[in-house]
Amino acid sequence: MLSETNCPFCGVDPERIITSDLEVLAFHDGYPVTEGHTLVVPRRHVTTLFELPPDEQANIWLFVSRVRDFLAAKLNVENFNVGVNDGQLAGQTVPHAHIHIIPRREGDVPDPRGGVRWVIPRKAAYWTQR
Repeated sequence: MLSETNCPFCGVDPERIITSDLEVLAFHDGYPVTEGHTLVVPRRHVTTLFELPPDEQANIWLFVSRVRDFLAAKLNVENFNVGVNDGQLAGQTVPHAHIHIIPRREGDVPDPRGGVRWVIPRKAAYWTQR
C-alpha cells in the first residue's frame, strides 16, 4: 500500500501542475490517453473520493469543471471523458483518489459511441444488441 511518502500523486513534479488550490491539484497525466489528459487530485492522501468530507468532494468537482473549461479553451476542444476509477477492480492503479479529464477529438477512435461503457467491451455497444 502506498503512503504519502511514496505516492506519485503526493510528490508530483511541480512542472506537471496546471493549477492548484489549498485542497486540490490538477496536473498532466504521466501516461496520457490524449493530448491534454489531466488528473484532478485531492492534496489529502485518500484512496477514494468518498473518504473525503462532502465539502471537499464538492470542491473537487468544481475544480474539475474549471479545469475542463480551461482545457477546452486552451486546446480548442469541446468533448471530454471525465471519469473515476474507484478501486482496484474498477481499474484504479494509483491508490490516491483522482479524476481523469480526457479531451476527445474527432477521429481519435473509429467510433466513440459508448464512451466509458467500453470498460466492459462485450457490453459497450448496446445499440447493436437490440
